[in-house]
This record gives sequence, structure tokens and C-alpha cells, in this order.
Amino acid sequence: MSVKGLVGLIQRGRKGFLQLPLGSSRLQPLYLLWCQKSTSVAQHDSADSSSVPENFREPKPSIDDLYSSEQKSAVLQQLNLATVEELSAMKLLRGRKSINVIEYRNKHGPFQDLQSLLGVPLFQYKTAVKVCDFILNPLAKEERKERKTVSITKFIKPEIESEKLKSANSIVSVVFGTRRIAWAHVNRHLTIHDWQQHDCTMFMKGTYMPSVYLEEISSVVSRLPEADFYVLEKNGLSVLNANLFPVMLHLRTVEAMLYALLHKAFAEEGQHKVLSMARIFLGKHFGLMVGESRTSGIDLVKQLLLESVTLAEPRVNFPRETVVSYQNLLSANKPRRDEELCDSLLQAVAFYEILTMNNNT
Repeated sequence: MSVKGLVGLIQRGRKGFLQLPLGSSRLQPLYLLWCQKSTSVAQHDSADSSSVPENFREPKPSIDDLYSSEQKSAVLQQLNLATVEELSAMKLLRGRKSINVIEYRNKHGPFQDLQSLLGVPLFQYKTAVKVCDFILNPLAKEERKERKTVSITKFIKPEIESEKLKSANSIVSVVFGTRRIAWAHVNRHLTIHDWQQHDCTMFMKGTYMPSVYLEEISSVVSRLPEADFYVLEKNGLSVLNANLFPVMLHLRTVEAMLYALLHKAFAEEGQHKVLSMARIFLGKHFGLMVGESRTSGIDLVKQLLLESVTLAEPRVNFPRETVVSYQNLLSANKPRRDEELCDSLLQAVAFYEILTMNNNT
């Protein structure tokens, strides 16, 4: 009897003939054989484990089984002794992941084995293995960077010559939502000159009145400092989701007005001074992506504020007299989270860090 015939017999048996469950160990080899045969005939590019029922997937080996006892000891020592600053120095652990490792240690004690990494929030099997590999061989990542450098022009529109971007002394990073516009004025040494937000109370109320948008956005533009470039966040909302269309229309309207009002001399000079940076790029740079979704960057910004007063060479330089006021601004007791404010700062940091990486390669 052919495989197809056996599978048909199995399926009919579920209706009352064979009375054997599909997950039975007696039928599992036949089912897997049929899956493999169907995949081959359909010319699939690869066998996607997500298309196979959970009870038929090949179990992944324990993370501890992937390494020698000496390697496991070295990784565990690093995970158990490293500070949050040392952990966040690894790109894979930037943002919330490094904080989650510390919180897990405080709650459960030191890691006893590598498999327990899967108990840390935001850690999946693949992520845990990559972290272990990096701890054992941190130079491997740098060697791959040398072969494949990330060009910021890939994430910036319109395209600007790399040399012009590198020569910029300062930028103003602008992020806007449905109720706020936030901006961060940052120089090439990652020193913060200005960091503010403006509540736009008339946004998303009633019809899209051009006069209302002009008044709100002009008020913000009049407060923005001069800079070599203005970098706007480009939010990648799907045009296929009809429910998000009003939000997308709003964001595109704000973006278009900012382009027009900030490009004061474009007609005479023909030089682009206002740029757009993809939001997803920011998430990938700081390790804030969970699948295709961005997580909050507030905890990362709080960490940057703390490092600015505790480290000799912090990642970002805040004026000492402003740190406390910024920390209070991001207090967890507030009813609304300052996502736009934090994203405006992180966008500026990502902009300069990628430029620095390009300069060093």
C-alpha cells in the first residue's frame, strides 16, 4: 500500500475504523514520512517546523549539551558575576534583556545551568545559544562586522552621501505620535544639548484640519534648535490594516509638514536637511525587537541616565544638572509613558553609533 493510502486509512480510522489517535507512536513514523513526501513534491524551499504539529517536532537538545564542561563554567561565571553595564555591552543583551538577567539572578539566585536561561523573559532558545557563543568568542562577531559593515544610508531616506553625514556636528532627532512630538539635540560626541517633548492636544480630534496641524507643528518647529540634519522617525504601519489607516494618515501628515517647515532653504539650495530613519532599524540596533514588534525603550534610557553619573566614560553624556530632572520625568508613577521622548534620544544615539562603526571599518 502506498504512503498516501496509509495516511488515508489513518484519517478514516480517526472517524471510527482504526480508533488510533494521530499522535500514536505506531502512526508517527507514517505521518512524518507522509509530511516529508508532501514537502518534496510541493517543492518547498525548506521544512518549516512551525507547520508540523507540536508533538511531532524534533526536540531541541539541551543548551548545556552544546558545550563542554569548561565552556559551560566560563559562560555561567560571566552570567552570574557581570553587572548590568557589562551585560548591556553585549549587543544581544542591550535594553531589557540585560535587566531581565539581573532580575532573574536576584529572584532565583545564580544560574546553575545554561538551560535555565530560557526562564529569563525575552530569552528564546536561539537567543540563549547566541549569547553563550558570544561570551565564549566575542571576537567572532567583530570579525563578521569587518566583512559586512552596516551602512546607515540603508536606513536613511532620502539617500545622503556618507561623508556629509559623518561631517555633521549635531542633529535633532524628532519622534512624533498621536499626542506628542519629542526631540533630542545631540552632537557627534553623544552629548545631549536639548531633550524635550511637546503635547499636541488637538491631534487626532475630529477631521484633519490643515490649520490645526499647521499651528501645532509650527509651534514645535519654532522651538527646535539649529542642527546640520533633522532626523524624523519613519513608522512602518501596515497599509493593509484598515483600522490603522487614521493613525497612518495622521503620521504621514505630521511628517510631510515637518519636512516642509524644516526645509526652509530647500528651494534655493536643493540640499536635503530633513531625513527619515526607519523605526525598525532603531529596534534592531538596540535589541528591542521581539519577532516583528518593537518593545519599549524606556528602561534602556533609564539605564543610560544612570550610567552617565556612575561611569567614567558613559555611552551618552547628559549635563549633570539635568539628570535628576530627566529621571523624574521618566518616573514609573506617571499615568502615560514617555515613549516618544525616549525614542527621540535612542534614534540620535543609533544614528551616531552606526556612523562611528562605518568610520572604524
